Amino acid sequence: MFSNYLKIAYRNLLRNKGFSFINILGLAIGMASAMLIFLWIQHEVSYDQFHEKKDRIYEAWNREVFSGKLQCWSTTPKVLGPAMQQEFPEVELATRVDWGRDHLFTVGEKNISIDGNIVDSGFLRVFSFPLLKGNPSKVLEKPYSIVVTEKFAKKFFGDQDPIGKTVQVNRKDIFTITGLLKDLPTNTRFDFEYLLPWSYMRSQGEDDTNWGNNSTKTYVLLKPNTSIASVQEKIKKIKSRHEKSEVNNEMFLYPMDRWRLYSRFEKGIESGGMIDMIRLFAIIAGFILLIACINFMNLSTARSEKRAKEVGIRKVIGAQRNSLVGQFLGESILISVISGIVALLLVILFLPAFNTLTEKELSINFFNIYFWLVFLCFIIFTGLLAGSYPAFYLSAFQPVKVLKGTFKKAHAVFNPRKVLVVLQFTFAIILIISTIIVKEQIDHAQRRDSGYSKDNLVYHYLTGDLGKNFELVRNELISQGVAKYVTKTSAPPTQGWSDTWGLEWHGKDPNDKTDFDIYCADENLVKTIGLQLVSGRDFNLKEFPTDSTAMIINESGAKAMGFKDPIGQIVKNNDIDWHIIGVIRDFILQSPFHPTKPMAISGAKGWFNIILIRMNEQNATAANIAAMSNVFKKYNPGYPVEYKFVDEEYAQKFNNEKRSATLAWLFAGLTIFISCLGLFGLATYMAENRIKEIGVRKVLWASVGNITGLLSKDFIKLVALSFIIASPVAWLAMQSWLSGYPYRITIQWWVFALAGALSIIIALATVSFQAIKAALSNPVKSLRTE
Repeated sequence: MFSNYLKIAYRNLLRNKGFSFINILGLAIGMASAMLIFLWIQHEVSYDQFHEKKDRIYEAWNREVFSGKLQCWSTTPKVLGPAMQQEFPEVELATRVDWGRDHLFTVGEKNISIDGNIVDSGFLRVFSFPLLKGNPSKVLEKPYSIVVTEKFAKKFFGDQDPIGKTVQVNRKDIFTITGLLKDLPTNTRFDFEYLLPWSYMRSQGEDDTNWGNNSTKTYVLLKPNTSIASVQEKIKKIKSRHEKSEVNNEMFLYPMDRWRLYSRFEKGIESGGMIDMIRLFAIIAGFILLIACINFMNLSTARSEKRAKEVGIRKVIGAQRNSLVGQFLGESILISVISGIVALLLVILFLPAFNTLTEKELSINFFNIYFWLVFLCFIIFTGLLAGSYPAFYLSAFQPVKVLKGTFKKAHAVFNPRKVLVVLQFTFAIILIISTIIVKEQIDHAQRRDSGYSKDNLVYHYLTGDLGKNFELVRNELISQGVAKYVTKTSAPPTQGWSDTWGLEWHGKDPNDKTDFDIYCADENLVKTIGLQLVSGRDFNLKEFPTDSTAMIINESGAKAMGFKDPIGQIVKNNDIDWHIIGVIRDFILQSPFHPTKPMAISGAKGWFNIILIRMNEQNATAANIAAMSNVFKKYNPGYPVEYKFVDEEYAQKFNNEKRSATLAWLFAGLTIFISCLGLFGLATYMAENRIKEIGVRKVLWASVGNITGLLSKDFIKLVALSFIIASPVAWLAMQSWLSGYPYRITIQWWVFALAGALSIIIALATVSFQAIKAALSNPVKSLRTE
């Protein structure tokens, strides 16, 4: 019996090659799309889940009211980790991780800047990064020990064993390699090629016991069977206890399984994060697969007349409905198997491009038995989903009506196929509208005035001797005509590295905790970056030596301080009295999708990490870069020249949104393509089914346009109905999405008009091809049997 069903299914596939091709292609594209999305989702939810003690690992967070809002952040005082380990018996280990930073490593003639972290010695006992060589408990105990990854070792030592070898750090200190780590997986928040012991931080004078300096990450490993609730209560006021103040700061521990997916807080409460994107794309994957299955359902039921007599005869000779359902489900599973194989080939083919688009390193482990089990279940599920409705629909035919030819015709006024077509295009139109709105939001932010001139602006870290030779470097760059202006800053103009709510000024409310972005700059900042002065002047140490303690604030800062005339006012920060000499227009330091924060820019008595260069636009960029590199090599020999263009870095602020928009366009296009495949198949079948009617109409002088309109209008009505349903749904969804952006667009009516017009044009083009073909056919051939 089973072999008989297989033969019938195989013959049906061959007998109806066109419909079989559409069914298989549609299902394959839907399955491939869902597989790619599920690979991405699996990668996201697996972040840092490979650590053996993941259920006991927590990150320390702060919660406090400032700028009028209850806010949460994950940087902590450097002293917190040791204090927690000493004061709370529930804490097995605490480890600090500094900001990722580049250090210059030298081995022989090789000089390479590499990114890594400085950590406490217990780091590798808290986290389970695979240590290929070395003891996790001892590799970071000695002051001048270093743990490196395979990637690091290969850069300097090739295939040699790196253990025991030495590397020079920043042209000063010699470190001995005591451990070799396997290269980090891509599904971790950490990104380093080496680990240095915390003692190195101390030796550089960068360690402190200031409870108000939130500048590092603190991770905690609790002892087994510890009550997290009791620890949370104990840690809550640790900061205020040590500061012996009445600060309203609270500290809490955040579990590892929430880090990646629930990283956003609103009003001090967890409010989502990456999980929102995962849910969205899971829904998209489900709908794309459903739309592909709907195609199968529609085409299978549309061809019901072809199978009706077969069903009738089988029932007359004693076949039960269950056996017929089994037969038709078996046929759909067979098609699903073929589609699944094609889908897997498509995934293999397009996975590299998908990785490039998502900036991931997704892969399929073909040697993993669980992959094949999941893949098999996926195929069977798809086959059952696609074949369920046709199986029950076809098996329900009554033999008497079928054999008399009186059962319901495929082109009846109302049938479930129309509902399915409406469902398909409703989702497609929602995606079209959403994609247009996402693009408009990105364009809106890109059109926003950044507040400074990004062109021909380059920055370089103050590495090695660049700090002490800064004046020589600046003078030579300007005298050679390479640069128009050069200054030092604490951070690039595209990044905010420091903030505080501890500024003090005359008349400030003691309860005011407005958060200011903190920036430091040498003279000629305004000219170098291209800022716009509202009042006052730029830093100028030559004419005004006291500008070393001068300050420039932005318009938002002036508004927050409440000064009618800020010039000359004193602002206290870090026990220094800064006098305001200028007010600049707000410029975008961080996200272009959010309002600019109040900002205070301190003068030359601040700290500096960056050399910022306004290059001479009259020279070719390549010539400027070559000359600048020569100057850097002259005054900073032994350090590589690693410059960055500010305009390129500013453009990266839109990467996440652009990636989302590209994925939305991709999935919207696939959804429309799959829907149109089904529409094309239905139009083909309808044209075949009404071929004699068309012949009669042509004999009676019906025009091609009349016949094309006759065959197309029903489909266009369905698409129009889909648009009516999709529009309010899309509007609500995108209003919710836009609410996450303080700087956002207003949804315009033309977005819906454009989406509606596009969907109708696409549907009309799909249906009209078959309609025109039928209208142009020779009526003699279609009426020959009459």
